Amino acid sequence: MMIQEPGAPVAPPVDLARSVIQRLLWVRGLRAFVDGYISLLLPVYLTVLGMSPLRVGVLVTGTLLCSGALTLWVGLRAHRHDYRVLLLLATALMAGTGIGFAVASDFWPLLVVALVGTLNPSGGDVSLFLPLEHAVLSQAAEDRRRTALFAHYSLVGTLVGALGALFAGLPEIAVAATHVPLKTALQAMFGLYALAGILSAWIYRGLPARPSVDASAHDAPLRQSRRTVLTLAALFSLDAFGGGFVVQSLLALWLFQKYQLSALAAGSIFFWTGVMSALSYLVAVKVADRFGLLNTMVFTHLPSSVLLIATPFMPTLGWAVALLLARSALSQMDVPTRSSYVMAVVPPPQA
Repeated sequence: MMIQEPGAPVAPPVDLARSVIQRLLWVRGLRAFVDGYISLLLPVYLTVLGMSPLRVGVLVTGTLLCSGALTLWVGLRAHRHDYRVLLLLATALMAGTGIGFAVASDFWPLLVVALVGTLNPSGGDVSLFLPLEHAVLSQAAEDRRRTALFAHYSLVGTLVGALGALFAGLPEIAVAATHVPLKTALQAMFGLYALAGILSAWIYRGLPARPSVDASAHDAPLRQSRRTVLTLAALFSLDAFGGGFVVQSLLALWLFQKYQLSALAAGSIFFWTGVMSALSYLVAVKVADRFGLLNTMVFTHLPSSVLLIATPFMPTLGWAVALLLARSALSQMDVPTRSSYVMAVVPPPQA
């Protein structure tokens, strides 16, 4: 039996909860796969279009600003709406983003698409899908299994995202095999991104409608937990600000320019960093069980930051990659523990 808070929605039947979790994991993996190669191919594509590193950075920044704004809106307003409807709208936005990048080639149209779209230039999930899926998962999970469920959610995303990073070498292979223009091959990859959005919508359609909740929860979605959540949001924002300097697209651009790596070689590197991050999720569950969620978040993130700071000072590519791999084994251990902690302090009616 799932533990219920006073005034909380009735827990879904076990079979229904399992179906919801499976659907969310399928979409998480699908989205992670296309994000995995798009984050590496985005700077390549923009460079092929003749854009400077400055314009590449502006587009990446615009994408992250939009994601942040949409996530904030979701946090403030989504509790008033059916999560399934919002997720379907998000997939429509995802499909439109892929089509926009596939057909546009000038800076300003692409900037508009980046601002209103769902493109993810980072290695993790920073889109509006994340808070919606977390809210649905928290309602489907038993309290005692919450951390493990969020770890598996992150594990699926990171492992499949690592496979997506390997897929980033496909355009180069296609160019060598068929002599198709590189620009056309890259545009086809954005077309696949749009197709993934359509397929995600088909999977989401099977989610149950959100049960009605108490009207008072609509008026104040963060009553009991407001102070805790705002404090956490401030800390996470500071962390995200620093992380914004090394999102995967910009890190890939640095590797391309400093070491003249191909997309295929960079994809191999990010595949292994993704594998290391994925394995760390499983370790995070065990560490959190013994030392607590907050301790796991803090004392794994500090050494990972030191490793990242040291990376650009390494004399060779081999040393830089070694530090990136070591950093990946630690830097994401706070992801499932963070999600579990936030959902633990927020009562179900306010999720």
